[in-house]
Amino acid sequence: MRAIKKITIFLVVCIFAIGTVGFAADKDSFKTTPKLNDGKKWRIGYYEGGPYIDYQLIFAETVKALMKSGWIEEAVLPSLKGEETSGLWKWLVTEAESNYLDFVKDAHYNAQWEDKVREDTVKKIIRRLNTKKDIDLMIAMGTWAGKDLANNKHQTNTMVVSASDAVGAGIIKSIEDSGYDYLHAYVDPFRYQRQVRVFHDMIGFKKLGVAYENSVDGRSYSAIDMVEKVAQERGFKIERCYAVSDIPDVDKKEKEYVDCFRKLAQKADAIYVTVHGGVSARSIPEMVEIANSHRTPTFSQSGSVEVKWGILASLSQAGFKYVGQFHAETFAKVFNGAKPNQLDQVFEEPKKISINLKTAVAIGYDPPVDVLGAADEIFEDIESPLAQLQQ
Repeated sequence: MRAIKKITIFLVVCIFAIGTVGFAADKDSFKTTPKLNDGKKWRIGYYEGGPYIDYQLIFAETVKALMKSGWIEEAVLPSLKGEETSGLWKWLVTEAESNYLDFVKDAHYNAQWEDKVREDTVKKIIRRLNTKKDIDLMIAMGTWAGKDLANNKHQTNTMVVSASDAVGAGIIKSIEDSGYDYLHAYVDPFRYQRQVRVFHDMIGFKKLGVAYENSVDGRSYSAIDMVEKVAQERGFKIERCYAVSDIPDVDKKEKEYVDCFRKLAQKADAIYVTVHGGVSARSIPEMVEIANSHRTPTFSQSGSVEVKWGILASLSQAGFKYVGQFHAETFAKVFNGAKPNQLDQVFEEPKKISINLKTAVAIGYDPPVDVLGAADEIFEDIESPLAQLQQ
């Protein structure tokens, strides 16, 4: 009963916060109406460290938001393959219609999670930005891309998207100041603390399992520093397991994460499923089977897609719709004359709890009425992610 009261109070505060956060007023007010760049279209480039499902989803929602605001003609997006963004980029180049934006054909870059490819790709991008100068705005998707383009080697407007902890990773100076006039990075400084608190309120675990790559980037992806703060605050123990993430060998990183998951399911009361290269449409079904067989509650750091596939719960991002709107609005303000560092970087996504009832039954968790009442996304079955892989 005590846990129910705690989560109810927390959720009331969250719902109240939605009305006060939203799209906060910027330090300077800029328009978002579509306009040309001195009579020409704005030319956009894209760089990611490697394929990752969140990158695809956030990019797609940003495109949808740009459509709704008139920067791109409204149309149905193509079916997207696996975790790639290249298919959407090709569609934007060849089929999407816009009087204002030009997604440059050969300006989609992917380092494939390979250090040597990353090194060569960054050199190529920086050289292009400084010599060819045919890109007006770069989308830096993820922590690798953000770190590679957040420096004084170029002056091209750069929007860092989907970096788990842009401050902790050293991409930006602070949540108030990116450190460069041309740089902007989305941040939600308390997002992961909120997640872990809600999970603890739901389950009341004494030992939380967390698997992550034991590196600067790995700690950033998993938000382990935030988990540690909540652990100290709430008095629970963290069971850790290390698994490589930023490597091109997909089989290896998935195997290491699943192996960690198996160990944690035997040692921990619950598992926080982190943002990690080994967490994918291929590995999640095995992870769900392991957790359910051990009756271990799980919580997705990433969001409701993983809950749909069998993770017990998450604070979802409503299909990344709201963060996509935030990015689209930020792009629009830059195209209307704002310097990226003039714009607010903080945006708290509206809170939506996701829960999978079939997983709840499998692990013997009976969600209280208060939890179900607060859930905006309730999945009654475990959906196979194979359709995502086969597209």
